[in-house]
Amino acid sequence: MSRPSYWAAKSRRLLKPALVAILMIAVVAACSGKTPQSREAILSNSQSAADVRAITHAMGETRVPVNPQRVVALLGSLDNILALGVNPIGSADVVKPYLEDRAKGIESVGNDLEPNLETILALKPDMILGLALASEVSIYGKLSQIAPTVLAPSEHSGEWKEVLMKQAEALGKTEKAEQMMTDYYTRLEKFKAQMGDRLNQIQVSVVRVYPESINLYLKDSFCGTVLQDAGLSRPPSQDLDAAAAKFISGNSIQLSISKELLEQADGDVIFLWTTGSNQEIAQQAKTALARLKADPLWSQLKAVKQGKVYEVPGYWIGDGPLAANAVIDDLFKYLVPSEEQQLDKE
Repeated sequence: MSRPSYWAAKSRRLLKPALVAILMIAVVAACSGKTPQSREAILSNSQSAADVRAITHAMGETRVPVNPQRVVALLGSLDNILALGVNPIGSADVVKPYLEDRAKGIESVGNDLEPNLETILALKPDMILGLALASEVSIYGKLSQIAPTVLAPSEHSGEWKEVLMKQAEALGKTEKAEQMMTDYYTRLEKFKAQMGDRLNQIQVSVVRVYPESINLYLKDSFCGTVLQDAGLSRPPSQDLDAAAAKFISGNSIQLSISKELLEQADGDVIFLWTTGSNQEIAQQAKTALARLKADPLWSQLKAVKQGKVYEVPGYWIGDGPLAANAVIDDLFKYLVPSEEQQLDKE
């Protein structure tokens, strides 16, 4: 672990022009369907066994640098990588509002569902991390020509902990990831202790308003797993695991409802948000929420009547420990009784 990686030491200033040419030819050939020598092969030929290690992931086995220095984060990876103390050089997640401050200086590598291969190549990464989603699996061969690429298995956002551990393994940060998860569960135990008996008396509803629909976030969604870990129960309409949800609606983590079924969005408390992939869609969602709040059906919900609707940011649909801890912050903020409230009860 103490020996510096070839790519870590050479990628910025001493990368030979001939090697750049090889990489360019590799990507062009990959795009045309040919199979030239991959950058992983170049790595294994140019580094000793002590400088690389094998990582098993969704696409097989890949040799990666022991101490990567120039990491590109694809969809669903930036939260994890930043939390692990690594500053990537490029990412497809830089537009996420809750990561905006931390992502300053990180170059965008295109749309999160359509990374720009030319931009990634120009960054000269020594590792690419992502998820085994259709968009990334389809270009895995091309990504592998640029740098060793590790795609963590993932079917839905509720598997964020497994993704974290796989990406931590690729970065050589497993111990740090384990400590982060220990701290995560410690915070939740503190939350449970402060909630006391109220923990078993609250059903938490999670609702997202899209421009054209109202969606319930279910048990195995990202935020749903945090609520489970916090010991909080869900309304029956939202207490569906990934398999049941996918069977019913084709979506593992959320369920769309009509306004006529709005009672399924009710609970003792409602956490609610609107987000969009761009400003126009985000504004349309806000407009849709305003219309919903003006609807008589909305005013009949128990949580609305009791003033227990809390609008929260988009990290409720995050994918890593930074977002998870932000959700826990909200649980403390909105659900744990304040000292004044506790004194009033006494």
